[in-house]
Amino acid sequence: MSNRDELKAELIQTDEQFRRLYEEHREYERRLSELTQKTLPSQDDEIEEKKIKLHKLALKDRMEQILRAHSEARVSV
Repeated sequence: MSNRDELKAELIQTDEQFRRLYEEHREYERRLSELTQKTLPSQDDEIEEKKIKLHKLALKDRMEQILRAHSEARVSV
């Protein structure tokens, strides 16, 4: 496990905001998986898929910011 993975696991346990972001990201991932498994997705499904991808990206960006902040804090200590 890399330092980054260890930090991520630690933040999931100790940082409420990070944990919420992580769980929401995982929920979007599950929903996206359901949508992409459909043989004939509707136009609504395709619109939802695009929205989910945008939300996931925003969540991932926010989690990255938190990870970077904690990594920098560890290095400067």
